[in-house]
Amino acid sequence: MLVMLIGLVVFLGAHTVPMAPALRGNLQARLGANAYRIAFTVVSILGIVLIARGFVIWKYAEGSPILYVPPTGLRHVALLLMVFSFISLAAMHGTSHIRKALKHPMLVGVKIWALAHLLANGALADVVLFGALLAWAVADRISVKRRERAGLLVRPDFTPTLKGDLIAVGGGLIVYVLFVWKVHLWLIGVSPLAM
Repeated sequence: MLVMLIGLVVFLGAHTVPMAPALRGNLQARLGANAYRIAFTVVSILGIVLIARGFVIWKYAEGSPILYVPPTGLRHVALLLMVFSFISLAAMHGTSHIRKALKHPMLVGVKIWALAHLLANGALADVVLFGALLAWAVADRISVKRRERAGLLVRPDFTPTLKGDLIAVGGGLIVYVLFVWKVHLWLIGVSPLAM
């Protein structure tokens, strides 16, 4: 449990820095823009590794208590929601209509991902992990809106294209299939199809 909680603090702490423009500005001024990006990336990767490792330990080795047992139907809903999550994540770059409509597709993808996993899993480890990431994504979206209104953050303007949509949908579906087929089992130790 402790390893995952430390990972959440590290990862979400790093991802909360952009919500405080003054703090981010000070760090960038002190470290330099490139060094800040490198540090942000390294800390984020460290947080993800600690989260993943700690989650597997807490849920499967230590035996996280079960808070609720979701009906099988919700697991099917979660699998369907994950299609939209992967497409949203794939649309965070590029020139798709999806990106234009969602405004911040990465945050939408994270919210869908977290909700889908809360619907399909009821152990305390699941609720802590996916609940924390869902809460962060909601808070970050609110922060983004405030920073945009204040002129501190400007979304890039682009002309959406059908090619951008095809890349986002195709890329999202390919990664989804890989995750369902093998990657989730390799990373987490359980297949999402093992219902």
